[in-house]
Amino acid sequence: MGSDPQYIKFPDLTLAQHVFNLSNPSCPQTVRQTSLKKVQDAISENKMAPFYRHLAHPVEGILNHSGEGVPQHQASSTKSLISSNMLASRKSPQKIDFPWDESLYQSLVEDNKKELDAFQKEEGEAEEAAGDTEVLAARGKRAEFWARVGDKDKAIESHEALLEKTTFLGTKIDLVLAMIRIGLFFGDTLSVRKNIERANTLIESGGDWDRRNRLKAYKGLHLLTIRSYSVAAPLLLDSLSTFTSYELCSYSALVIYSVLAGSLSLKRVDFKAKVVDAPEIKAILGSGEDRVAALTGEVSSGPGANDEEMKDASTSRATPGAATTAINLTTLGAGSGIQAEAEAPVDFSPLANLVSSLYNGNYRTFFVALAAVEDNFLTQDRYLYEHRAWFVREMRLRAYQQLLQSYRVVGLNSMASDFGVTVDFLDRDLAKFIASNRIACTIDRVNGIIETNRPDDKNKQYADVVKHGDALITKLQKYGQAVRLRGSERS
Repeated sequence: MGSDPQYIKFPDLTLAQHVFNLSNPSCPQTVRQTSLKKVQDAISENKMAPFYRHLAHPVEGILNHSGEGVPQHQASSTKSLISSNMLASRKSPQKIDFPWDESLYQSLVEDNKKELDAFQKEEGEAEEAAGDTEVLAARGKRAEFWARVGDKDKAIESHEALLEKTTFLGTKIDLVLAMIRIGLFFGDTLSVRKNIERANTLIESGGDWDRRNRLKAYKGLHLLTIRSYSVAAPLLLDSLSTFTSYELCSYSALVIYSVLAGSLSLKRVDFKAKVVDAPEIKAILGSGEDRVAALTGEVSSGPGANDEEMKDASTSRATPGAATTAINLTTLGAGSGIQAEAEAPVDFSPLANLVSSLYNGNYRTFFVALAAVEDNFLTQDRYLYEHRAWFVREMRLRAYQQLLQSYRVVGLNSMASDFGVTVDFLDRDLAKFIASNRIACTIDRVNGIIETNRPDDKNKQYADVVKHGDALITKLQKYGQAVRLRGSERS
């Protein structure tokens, strides 16, 4: 089981991000123009006739303005559309149009037909003169072909057919991982969840170390897309030290996902050990000295790390930093920097500000950093975009809880000043969390204070028993009335 992973080249998930950029109203115009060219070049280079039709067809195309009233998953009268959820919104930005070229489409269709005929011929010759291995290799080329040209249904169908005929466990896992990426490419959450369960079953039956680590990153990213940050955080953070799944995302993206998931869901002690002091993250988010120390192995994550070494966010990172390339310490340790060099530089300073200000309790800087993270990361990433408002709200809640748990009574004006917001905004924002029982406190506007309520555990347990007991007694009474027999029926 030490063979190299197969079927990892297609589909190209960066292409799905470019399609997302075309429909993202918050994406800069220059980025949309660049993404448009990237998509057009990929379609021409990879002969993606089905995908080109899915995007640009005058009636069925999801990016064509004339078809913007047609749901992405709705079937037309002549041909079913490819089911996808790739766009940020139903309507594409009016400043960018995705042109439909009938002659280009027909040429792509002809090229696809020639390739399929060649695959069919190769498979026929393998069946006649060669063995099962050669036949499966020919079928594998067809499966990769459908993934490459962007036909979701046929790609899944061909991968499933190949999976049934394959006997090698490693190849089976690779095929299921490929189907997970097809689901991620087209935004099919149900398909991704189903195939992750299948991959997990295969891995547990004897998967090798590399494929186990790959699946960990796949699971973490999927959980991120369905808003399960608390479950995704440990998987993503663990993947930082063993990451090799560049077919899934770049190392820079993995750092962003890991830090965001950890900042939202981890307890303070774990947040300190796994995010603030993690060498893989310090090598990217840290200051110059922290980065050098992380790269040379002088720092290590854990409870023993010194808190005093962390600088105040307001002084150490008051201004945005220059864009840098994320450094994968695993790749660096192996003596290969190919993947790091291929990645586009990213300005991680808003993320670094968010982490340091949250841990240090610099809440005014934290709110500014949170807004910068929303603008630079949450609204620009296809996996984070849908949950951006929820993430910002939950991070505000975390900051409120962190401050209030340290005090019995807090002045309303003082807390508003700490966060750099008005008293009215703080009052309205806290009221929502108090009403939903997310924060145990009361606001006294007359005296201008916030009083924290800390019910002890035993009283809370007693109240829960009484509450649930009353509900159980009510249900039993209703059940008894429903099944009570009359005297004449008891015999």
